[in-house]
Amino acid sequence: MKYAICNETFGDWPLDRALAYASDAGYTGWEVAPFMLTEDLHSFGAAERHAYRQQVEAAGFEITGLHWLLAKTQGLHLTTLDRETRTRTTDYLKELARLCSDLGGKVMVLGSPQQRNVPEGQSMESAMQNAADVIRAAVPVLEETQVQIALEPLGHEEGNFLLTATKGRELQKMIDSEQVKLHLDVKAMSDEQTPVPQIITDNADAMIHFHANDPNRQGPGMGTVDFVPIFQALQDIGYDGWVSVEVFDYEPGIETLVTQSMENMLKARALCS
Repeated sequence: MKYAICNETFGDWPLDRALAYASDAGYTGWEVAPFMLTEDLHSFGAAERHAYRQQVEAAGFEITGLHWLLAKTQGLHLTTLDRETRTRTTDYLKELARLCSDLGGKVMVLGSPQQRNVPEGQSMESAMQNAADVIRAAVPVLEETQVQIALEPLGHEEGNFLLTATKGRELQKMIDSEQVKLHLDVKAMSDEQTPVPQIITDNADAMIHFHANDPNRQGPGMGTVDFVPIFQALQDIGYDGWVSVEVFDYEPGIETLVTQSMENMLKARALCS
């Protein structure tokens, strides 16, 4: 099991400072939100991509991939009835796959609830089909770059689309590509009726990435969720991918979030049988 942290956790810290602090805390993976790199993906060229990757790797990290894929974008949407918008979204996912590959990443976590929520008056069946079509059209570039999309179920607080791991599996089946698998997130799974460890066990064959956090929007172990059975489940299924810390509430402070999250994960892992 490997531990990563999302780059937006560090806010406006200089990259060298953020990498040094994360390294000292014990992380070896660096997960990238594209909006932290640039406001215009197409202007972030080969030289910038190479320099960013080189700096991260020189600090001892592996870039795991991307997340928040569609966040802070304009004119993109996964489920909309508007065909031109869906086409633009496919094209953007293709460019993200190229970015991910250029940075050395392998997985793109597709959450971004605001750019996928089902518009009022549209059926869920239509939304699922549109999402499947958008992602399937990007598969040739995913294959070319050897990048996988990890579909991220999110809870009711975030929106109205893909709220459970079961729905994530349904969309994955509709797309029917080895380049499209499943992502699981503790905060999101905590919104389901099924216990988190059981969701992990039930989806062991499809899960390729994992976010550690708490429903209180802070880091793992900083709320009420017991991470011992969660790490036990990950251990039992033989998960050897990244466990990546993703937080949303920065009130405790960056340093506390980064260090305490790692400490809590290691304590939970040590209590596994």
